[in-house]
Amino acid sequence: QARLVESGGGLVQAGGSLRLSCAAQGFTLDDYDIGWFRHVPNKPREAVSCNSKNGENTYYADSVKGRFSISRDKSKNTVYLHLNNLRPEDTARYFCATVIYSGTLCVEYKYWGQGTQVTVSS
Repeated sequence: QARLVESGGGLVQAGGSLRLSCAAQGFTLDDYDIGWFRHVPNKPREAVSCNSKNGENTYYADSVKGRFSISRDKSKNTVYLHLNNLRPEDTARYFCATVIYSGTLCVEYKYWGQGTQVTVSS
């Protein structure tokens, strides 16, 4: 059964770091562009990072640029989002999805994870 499974979220103090993992099961992750998104209740979801499967393009939202980093591990069929210098406003549910990413647009496509909660205390 094909799915994406996120892990690594938790409670962290402002200034701390987390590494979120998105493991693909039942398909090869490197066959797809990948995006990380975050959601806060009553607000629209936000794309925080998108990465093309060929490595040509990577996107970071202005709010996280310089603090977050996306990476892939082909051998583990997993994509990571490294969260550094966390701020309370980063508190959200983070989820990964396969996307179609042109370098200008990042569009959700085919598979979604259930998300992992990140809570940053002041």
